[in-house]
Amino acid sequence: MVVKLPSGIDINNLINDLKVFSWEAADILLFYSNILKDSNERKDLLENLDHDNPVTLADLKVNKLIINRIKEKYNHINWEIISEENVKNKLFKFNINADWVWVIDPLDGTKDFIQGSGNYATHIALNFKKKPIIGVVLIPEKDELWFACGEKVWCEKRNGSIIKPNLSKNKTLKNMTLVTSKNHRNETLKKLIQKINFSEFKVMGSIGCKIASIVRGESDIYICLSLPGKTSPKDWDFAAPEVILKASGGAITNLANRELTYGRSDFSQGGVIIASNSIETHEKLCLEIKMIIKKYELYPLRD
Repeated sequence: MVVKLPSGIDINNLINDLKVFSWEAADILLFYSNILKDSNERKDLLENLDHDNPVTLADLKVNKLIINRIKEKYNHINWEIISEENVKNKLFKFNINADWVWVIDPLDGTKDFIQGSGNYATHIALNFKKKPIIGVVLIPEKDELWFACGEKVWCEKRNGSIIKPNLSKNKTLKNMTLVTSKNHRNETLKKLIQKINFSEFKVMGSIGCKIASIVRGESDIYICLSLPGKTSPKDWDFAAPEVILKASGGAITNLANRELTYGRSDFSQGGVIIASNSIETHEKLCLEIKMIIKKYELYPLRD
């Protein structure tokens, strides 16, 4: 698949620029991560004390860096830029229906960042007509920069060495290793996981880190279950990781095996979302999980 870009943009130059922006972001995040280890300076880095949706100075610094770099380098291109931090500003104006939209999460897994677990990431995606076509997932603590563009996917270390996807395939649902959230209390998801009785499970924060775990072959499946009336993940949580996973041979859909929809007015990605290690078996996995949910009446399903 050839990735179409706006007129005058060379894909190789764009990828090289994204590398530079990303490693600059890594430097900022690692710098503040070290400061957070000092309890005397922690409070100075917290921009709000909202337990459910914390923001740190690192979020804001990386947000500003990436947006400014894109604008400086490509000020002649008519594309929109949205990010988790900018849409919180009620004065922020953007055209959600633009053909080309950058979708950015400067710090995915802020709670993990504050807690010092290392399971945080930066997401950068370029969407065309509400579909992500380029994805970048930076995991600073692992020195990993994941790229996907069309069917090409790879991971670079800072020294330029390359890691390739190594998805573990041909597993039944119960033989899979689940990667699940660390900081979200969700009793419905907990019950579903118990009913499926996975072989193993890993716990971490960032969705980007979870998807990278699947792509490395360390885990096999991720289930995101948003409760009606509660907050749900947003476009910037999924756009970049989706490109990485799909280019690696995995799949990510809602429970009905339909592709994720981007560009809603509230940017929400609600309901039940399944990310798995194989496009070949993904539909079957979705069906199995749906039947378990239905059997035990765990979640309101729509046909």
